[in-house]
Amino acid sequence: MDTADAVAALGALAQESRLKVFRLLVQEGPEGIPAGEIARRLEVPHNTLSSHLAILARARLVTSRKESRSVIYSVNIEGTRELLSFLVEDCCRGAPQLCAPLIASTLADCCIT
Repeated sequence: MDTADAVAALGALAQESRLKVFRLLVQEGPEGIPAGEIARRLEVPHNTLSSHLAILARARLVTSRKESRSVIYSVNIEGTRELLSFLVEDCCRGAPQLCAPLIASTLADCCIT
């Protein structure tokens, strides 16, 4: 991940509703949940949610897939891992292995692919 991508991802998260959506999708894991369920749980209007999800998707933090008539959204584990790795890659004066436990604990076993 380069600096521009990191700025885009952090910018996507720098809004309350989008951060709530991202955290909800992290909690749900790779299975994801339908857009309508996200809107219901977070009490966000569907059209507003659609814009938020598009921003998160462009930042590679969420993915979507079609199932029947529903669009299922889930956290993009790889994009999230890249962002977290970028943030700590210069950890401890060039010793990123010292921050490896931070990344490992942040992306629990259920999320490591």
